[in-house]
Amino acid sequence: MAGRAANRRALICAATCAALALSPALAVADDGSDLSAQQLAQQAKKNLLAAESVHLKLTDRSAGSAASRTQPTSMDLALDRDGNCVGILRMGGKGGSVELIKRGKEVWMKPDTAFWKSQVPGPQGDAVAELFKDRYIHGSTKDVMLKGLADTCDLSSFQKQVDSGTSAEGKSLKKGAETTRDGTKVIPLTTTKAGKKAVLYVTSKSPHRLVRATQKGRGTDTVLTFTDYDKPVPSATPSPSRTVDIGKLQQELQNV
Repeated sequence: MAGRAANRRALICAATCAALALSPALAVADDGSDLSAQQLAQQAKKNLLAAESVHLKLTDRSAGSAASRTQPTSMDLALDRDGNCVGILRMGGKGGSVELIKRGKEVWMKPDTAFWKSQVPGPQGDAVAELFKDRYIHGSTKDVMLKGLADTCDLSSFQKQVDSGTSAEGKSLKKGAETTRDGTKVIPLTTTKAGKKAVLYVTSKSPHRLVRATQKGRGTDTVLTFTDYDKPVPSATPSPSRTVDIGKLQQELQNV
């Protein structure tokens, strides 16, 4: 599980980093209709980097992703810069799903039966799934088995990836006509590179925020949405009666 964290972060960033690779910040007005594509994108990038928290949803329909039981085809995560996170990851194929809660360095994960069966081969998978049914595995970011999932909840790391994507690609952005996405008035910004078309949907009104990003072409088909900028991540954690220490899981897996 730990080795897949980088892939998850890369998947999230892929839908935004290329098009948010921008030139230096420009002086801008508040009305989105008066701004260039580059100015709108720069404002969206600035506000994304400044966000203390955000709720992101990722859907990956890329070729081959649906068949992968080890990579998520969708994520629904509320996360902040303090390392707190709540959400769910859904794997491709019959890989199942994992509910995830992180508060600081503490981590809880609750895989469903399909996830356990995909991770633990043979009848042992059934046994582990039954043993930990409807319960959270509890540990910390120091536990190798939990660290990979926990790293997915690192908003600061994601922001660093976006911030490091600086090049001249932002100059190729094309501004479209105002439209509506999920009830919000937005302006689409489009760019194409290496056969892949990326579209950023930035709010028309100030503060100009990225609310949706898509990328399609050459085996890629991802949709990423951003909502609840700066809204606190839910703080509830599972009760002790609903949790099992990570050590118990490690013991069981050693017997598999």
